[in-house]
Amino acid sequence: MNARQQIAALLEEAGKEYLSGNAIAEGLGITRAAVWKCIRQMEEEGYRFEVTRKGYRLSEESDAISKSAVLRYLGDAAPLFDLEVLSQVDSTNTCLKRRAPELKAAAGGDAAPWHTVIAGSQSAGRGRMGRSFLSPSGSGVYLSVFLMPRLSARQAVRITTAAAVAACRAIEACTAGESPERKPCIKWVNDILVDGRKTCGILTEASIDLESGGMDWAIMGIGFNVYEPEGGFPEELKTIAGPIALTRRRDLRSRIAAEFLKSFRQVYADLENGSFAEEYKSRSFLIGKPVYVLRGGASRPATACDIDDECRLLVRYEDGSSEALSSGEVSVRPVS
Repeated sequence: MNARQQIAALLEEAGKEYLSGNAIAEGLGITRAAVWKCIRQMEEEGYRFEVTRKGYRLSEESDAISKSAVLRYLGDAAPLFDLEVLSQVDSTNTCLKRRAPELKAAAGGDAAPWHTVIAGSQSAGRGRMGRSFLSPSGSGVYLSVFLMPRLSARQAVRITTAAAVAACRAIEACTAGESPERKPCIKWVNDILVDGRKTCGILTEASIDLESGGMDWAIMGIGFNVYEPEGGFPEELKTIAGPIALTRRRDLRSRIAAEFLKSFRQVYADLENGSFAEEYKSRSFLIGKPVYVLRGGASRPATACDIDDECRLLVRYEDGSSEALSSGEVSVRPVS
């Protein structure tokens, strides 16, 4: 562990007791100045402190992602995951893609631990269609899981839709008691909305075995906007993106990561038969709404009618024709 992680562990263990700067410095064999520098860096990662003459302690608003906290909230499910928790990475998906050959070689059976990378921020977060995904420090949680699914390339959408169901369950588990209008719902195919704004995005990437037509491996990546970033969302995202929580809470980001991983593992167990499709449909934000189907630079108005057992979006165009969308993108806003 680095000095910041050691300080975090000391303060978590101390609970409501204060630890003086001198005690921390002596315990770790570093200077008071080094302790102060670490505290400043930790604040950028989401830690919040109460500081008095007695020293430091973590406040109830302290919410940084730590491996120890994620493992604590995973509870009995902790052995199912091989966790790597980082303060920052370029992209959690990219991180796993670089190591895909070695991870595939080391992969065990269905019961083997899933290698999972969790980060507090990303310098090059990615979304669908080559878009960037805003991933600032201190406000979100970003994670990717390396998978070895027994699915055809055509069924790859099941991974994304299973993750969407798990994300809704995790958000509900961690925000119970909040106003009903902030209930999470799914905008086909990979966005989670709370209060009508995007709080979560999913990006699934896979390597296809050309001989079998199945997936060689897959990486499911997901990013949660837990809080509004410091200074607010950028102007171009203010009407589109939103936070899961309106106030900071102790360990909320680590809790969301753990709850999502537990839920995703449960839903993933039914990936081949797709029994989660009904729940995915029941959580849909789009059914019955006018939408715009985006394809090849063109935008075609339609109505979202239903979602089938394969989690395809069924749309009806203005000329009366219908289509089942298994990929692509739709918008609820006109696109120029």
